[in-house]
Amino acid sequence: MTHAFGIDIGGSGIKGAPVDLDQGDLSAERHRIPTPQPATPKAVAKTVRAVIDHFGSDAADLPVGVTIPAVVQRGITRSAANIDKRWIDAPAVEILSQLVERPVTLLNDADAAGLAEVYYGAAKGNQGLVLLTTLGTGIGTAIVHRGVLIPNSELGHLEIDGFDAERRASAAARSNEDLSWPEYINRLQQYYSHVESLLWPDLFVVGGGISRNAAKFLPKLELRTPIVPAELRNRAGIVGAALAAADPSIQP
Repeated sequence: MTHAFGIDIGGSGIKGAPVDLDQGDLSAERHRIPTPQPATPKAVAKTVRAVIDHFGSDAADLPVGVTIPAVVQRGITRSAANIDKRWIDAPAVEILSQLVERPVTLLNDADAAGLAEVYYGAAKGNQGLVLLTTLGTGIGTAIVHRGVLIPNSELGHLEIDGFDAERRASAAARSNEDLSWPEYINRLQQYYSHVESLLWPDLFVVGGGISRNAAKFLPKLELRTPIVPAELRNRAGIVGAALAAADPSIQP
């Protein structure tokens, strides 16, 4: 299978495109539809179907992978970030598969981005333990060991000095508190040093919109572990979802 379809469900938009798995990139311009409000499971599933239908025959018979900002456990969404709380404990794969009218592979959005970076991006060829972090509204994380995803890590919620880590070190925290780069770097140093001492990864990959400014902060971090910016940017979720749909072996 050289092509699959990937969809990335976000709080403001649902984006999708067919993906060329040989190249690790979109094979057509992505299509975006605003996330319905409220973002209930059925409303979102209908929008996912609309994104696929937009591509007509180019999406016909392709396996479908979908990312969602939630913990996904055996097809059930156990949390909900920036989507309706009715996703919590919802049979999400069943709902999506019924409305899409084909089997759907569902995974956490950061997990999908991590897979994309390991197979096609900044961590390509790394056969060790790779930890992707996305610095955005919160801190999303993905752990990939020897090409296999360890799902739902949620390391943005580690407690450090009495605080949920993402409340202090996310890109939103920097913006909301108007932190200078030195102030923000100190917080990132504390976060990455803590994670490094817990997991001893072989590589950190840093995504999220702030990674465009990686030169301003990544070289200033003092870590044993190499740390690099993500490469696939806003395509990572779609590419990772398509990859997971086409190759079940990369998920445990």
